[in-house]
Amino acid sequence: MMDPIRVIGPGEHEPALSRAPRRASTGASQRLWRVALVSMPFVSVAKPSLQLGLLKAIATSHGFEVTNFHLSLDLASQIGLPAYEALANHRGYLLGDWLFSAAAFGAEAPDPYQQFLDDFGSKIKRDLTEFGTDPLGALRQLRCCEVPRYLKRLLDTIDWGKFRVIGFTSTFQQNAASFALAARIKARYPQVSTVFGGANFDGEMGHELVRSVECIDYAISGEADEAFPEFLEALEEGRDPAEVAGVVCRRGDEVANPTPPRLFTRMDDLPTPDYDDYFERAEALGLLGTEPRHRVPIPFESARGCWWGQKHHCTFCGLNADGMAFRAKSPQRLLAELAELARRYRTFRFEAVDNILSMSYLESFLPRLVKEDYHYCLFYETKANLRRDQLKLLSEAGVRSIQPGIESLSSRVLSLMDKGVTASANVNLLRWAAYYNISVTWNIIWGFPGETEADYREQTALLPHLVHLQPPLSASRIWMERYSPIFFDRERFPVRRVAPETSYFYVYPRRMRHERLAYFFDYEFAEAMPEAVYESLELRVRMWQSAWERPVRPTMTFRHSPGLVRIDDRRACGETTTYTLTGPLAELYAASSDRPQRAAGLKQKLGIDWSTEKIETTLAGLCDRGITMRDGDLFLSLALPVGAATPYVCD
Repeated sequence: MMDPIRVIGPGEHEPALSRAPRRASTGASQRLWRVALVSMPFVSVAKPSLQLGLLKAIATSHGFEVTNFHLSLDLASQIGLPAYEALANHRGYLLGDWLFSAAAFGAEAPDPYQQFLDDFGSKIKRDLTEFGTDPLGALRQLRCCEVPRYLKRLLDTIDWGKFRVIGFTSTFQQNAASFALAARIKARYPQVSTVFGGANFDGEMGHELVRSVECIDYAISGEADEAFPEFLEALEEGRDPAEVAGVVCRRGDEVANPTPPRLFTRMDDLPTPDYDDYFERAEALGLLGTEPRHRVPIPFESARGCWWGQKHHCTFCGLNADGMAFRAKSPQRLLAELAELARRYRTFRFEAVDNILSMSYLESFLPRLVKEDYHYCLFYETKANLRRDQLKLLSEAGVRSIQPGIESLSSRVLSLMDKGVTASANVNLLRWAAYYNISVTWNIIWGFPGETEADYREQTALLPHLVHLQPPLSASRIWMERYSPIFFDRERFPVRRVAPETSYFYVYPRRMRHERLAYFFDYEFAEAMPEAVYESLELRVRMWQSAWERPVRPTMTFRHSPGLVRIDDRRACGETTTYTLTGPLAELYAASSDRPQRAAGLKQKLGIDWSTEKIETTLAGLCDRGITMRDGDLFLSLALPVGAATPYVCD
């Protein structure tokens, strides 16, 4: 029995608790078939795979013996963690898949002379500073030498022949590496059955990959919570796995007509994910170093789908495929799962994989965390129109970082996106998140049909007044993703040209139907503004990001007393400007701080003897000074009140 009090010395790791009991198997108490689940490059190794952890727990509950292999860890150990993470976090063109293309497709690989590096060289040099002064040379070495060495070691050091089924999860740039290993395993152990799943196998993408990639025996398209154990049972019992809903396989040269996948709705019935194999492999490879396990963020799932997307599908979003329907775990189930994971892995750090925070949790789950005084450190994706009191609740509940879906600071462009939020609401979220010490990940994107140059002149003019708030992570043209309205709604979004993103043709053999397997597409809308329109905005974003890299970041705060507001403006480098507002003007400024306000609403709220027109004119003068924001007929004070909350530190 473990000592309930343990002192962890330097370089030691906290041991996990003994395995929690599993639900009884639906079949035999212990099946004969052994199963391996694999996650290949490129995906971040900073945390375990929820897909592997959850599927292992599900299959184990059905009596199957499952081993998870987080094999991205091995490549990270081989080439170095910074270089690996740079590749894993890379988006925009298929660099990760290209690195494994020759290993996956052999003589059929379409780029034997590595033209990819010449054609994408300028982007690579810009994006991969972690690879030193010669990133193209480093990538040649990686593709030609490190990748074959990596695959050979995996094949020689793991006894794949002891498994009857080997499953691969694939999202974004995991295809080629998975195919490369699966082909080698099948060549050495032809009796092994392979099954693939993940977002890359949704819909016709999965059908085309099953049709054209020989090492794929089966794939599960859609959610696998029920399909995966049913698939294993069908194989073990000698039944046709293609009869299982969502299972895809070849029949001759074509794909069998699969039964459509089922949507899983019983969220409370899901077991707690099992991440033991991740930690064992990461520690064996020395990737955790002297850092204890509790610094690794643990993925958890509290909901699936998107409740906003059910009503208004954001025009650029290709997530969810056919799984848009929103489903959430009960607060009681979620609290129990976090407690189990915390005890098992001795951690308080958790990252929700949900597309969006369930609004019901603002009345149930989050208040329970506060009431019970639990000290979790949480990440969530949210909607951007959260109020001050709601952000305060998130902070008190331990939500230390959010991704709120801020994509523009133009209300007009946001309406073109179907975001259901205004620019001033986005800015207000940034304000109160900063006040309550919540980190915000957000972006500015452009290129929507119907936008105008004025939309971007206004945003560009606004940005210098917001430098005291957290800057966007990036600013760029929208990607066209399969399953997004801009991809499938040709009547609403007419295009001159749509084709699979160029880099697909450097990765996948010509015989494959690129238009069916691609997730990202090159495109040209029928009405599109030139790139020059966005250059000033992009420059302002870079200046904003640079301001936050200084030792002392920009700030703007205010103090309020009846009839008096003092604003200390330190947004300009090395300069301080103080504004003193008195009388009704002071009250107007303070009253416009909690949320955006209209002049008529302020008049009624404050009861001041000013006309609506005078209030508007006065607030417009504050906008000219850059201390207030105007968004149509809405006004929002930009300074933060002094006395920001100081939450506990995640460690």
